[in-house]
Amino acid sequence: MQRTKPPFRADEVGSLLRPPRIKEARAKLEKGEITAEDLRKAEDLEIEKVVHKQASIGLKLATDGEFRRSWWHFDFLAKLTGCELFHPETGIQFAGVETRHDAVRVIGKLDFPDDHPMLDHFRFLKKHADTAHVTAKMTIPSPAVLHFRGGRKSISKEVYPDLEEFFLDLGKTYRKAVKAFYDAGCRYLQFDDTVWAYLCSQEELQKARERGDNPDGLQEIYARVINYALAERPADMVVTTHVCRGNFRSTWISSGGYEPVAETMLAGTNYDGYFLEYDSDRAGGFEPLRYLPKGNKVVVVGVITSKFGELEKKDDIKRRLEEAAKFAPLDQLAVSPQCGFASTEEGNILSEEEQWAKLSLAVEVANEVWGK
Repeated sequence: MQRTKPPFRADEVGSLLRPPRIKEARAKLEKGEITAEDLRKAEDLEIEKVVHKQASIGLKLATDGEFRRSWWHFDFLAKLTGCELFHPETGIQFAGVETRHDAVRVIGKLDFPDDHPMLDHFRFLKKHADTAHVTAKMTIPSPAVLHFRGGRKSISKEVYPDLEEFFLDLGKTYRKAVKAFYDAGCRYLQFDDTVWAYLCSQEELQKARERGDNPDGLQEIYARVINYALAERPADMVVTTHVCRGNFRSTWISSGGYEPVAETMLAGTNYDGYFLEYDSDRAGGFEPLRYLPKGNKVVVVGVITSKFGELEKKDDIKRRLEEAAKFAPLDQLAVSPQCGFASTEEGNILSEEEQWAKLSLAVEVANEVWGK
């Protein structure tokens, strides 16, 4: 049976390849050849087009492709009260490639500002999603992302001498954000999260220890912050999460199955749905899905890769869904690409045509597995 509320049987994570018009406008803005308003107009035009494109292939939701962002996370986090974007000596190291040298740190008391720019970004998306008769989906980074990557060193000791106070303010900030997006009309919100996957990686855990952080107990802390943030969300608002092992120019960061975090993540956090990567051996098997509570929660199985253009075979996807259904009821499953197609503005190594073929495939498989 198809679902009438998110997450839908055929869904998507969020980001889409940036159209040439936006890439060209960003390049011109950097050279001073156009204004920020000119860039916004180009973004508006392409977002309107991409919303209707998503509807036309049969998706019941639409994102703005994150077209106004450079990064999937920094653009949001840097606009929180108490945070700033800065440029460290190194970027984030992926498998064989390093990102631009951007990062976010906490320099003041955390809060969610009433004029956060992504509220207007969502309002624009919703206006066009309503016209296309699809649900507008907003994606923001999880609160855990603000802590784990930089750790204690990225949080001012003058402002937060005790990290417990930091985590309390982080939960309050995100609770305020959830309400603000709801008030802006958002009924489908997603917390994108690399951290649960990092907590499954011995290499990432070791990196945390080497920079002076103790990762023991972080699962419980993050679950507490997330649940605090979600505690007052209205009943008609769906909040999901996407767990990612890194996505930059078709490369990755971490490896490791979900077993170390599955019970806390699936049963201990109050999300309505979980977008879980399952496009490679690095994600492990489906056994951790046994921790999904029986009921209304949904796991969106990411067995279609967004990293490369080769199209998966329908029968292979159906077989993998059958394997997943051995550990969680088929009625509590859905299908999507494993990640977005452009977590940063550079995008993954595939064409727009290949991107749309992947999303269309998800729709076709969902219709055949769960009915039209």
